[in-house]
Amino acid sequence: MEAVALLPVLAAGFAVPQFVPQILKLRRTGDTAGLSTPWALLTGINNAAWFGYFAASHYWFALIPSSSASLLGGTLGVMLTRRRTMTRRAGVIIVLWAAVLGVAAAGDRALLGTALTVAFLIQVLPAVVTAYRTRHPTGIARGTWLLILGEVSCWAVFGTAQHDAPLMILGTTGVISALLMLNRARASGAAPASPAAQGRIGVPSR
Repeated sequence: MEAVALLPVLAAGFAVPQFVPQILKLRRTGDTAGLSTPWALLTGINNAAWFGYFAASHYWFALIPSSSASLLGGTLGVMLTRRRTMTRRAGVIIVLWAAVLGVAAAGDRALLGTALTVAFLIQVLPAVVTAYRTRHPTGIARGTWLLILGEVSCWAVFGTAQHDAPLMILGTTGVISALLMLNRARASGAAPASPAAQGRIGVPSR
């Protein structure tokens, strides 16, 4: 059990810097191909809600990764918003989801936990869909998704040990989505970065 208790510490080590590779790559190259603005904005919103859940659950060390992911994910979202157009539908969904989490947070831990069981899926789905619908997703930073994989793997094991359903679902969906993103990034690694790489296959910018 002592080893399991260290998993939030290990998760924090993966989580705190996880958006730095993506932010640095975006600043260096300006390449947004394969990147989803809603994913980044929802990451910031969801992790703010996780902060409340962890505080209510007395997982004090977990407040560090959730606050870091909220801040840096939100920063990435703002950077992407300045570089590309987000659909009105995506904007409405983000506002509505933030309202749902706000109502849940005003309730109790169980209600917030229920909302958070689907939070990561809502958050990561735009990232996966955008990456797989983009012909050459050269903007994806593999370092970010490797760190995400490390973090969610820790939460999957910790949640299972603690019989914490929201953390178990976070970990399971997180591992699957991170592996999908890493596979897509690897597949496009040899593709040349060019204006054509920014093209989307019949879908609006997300």
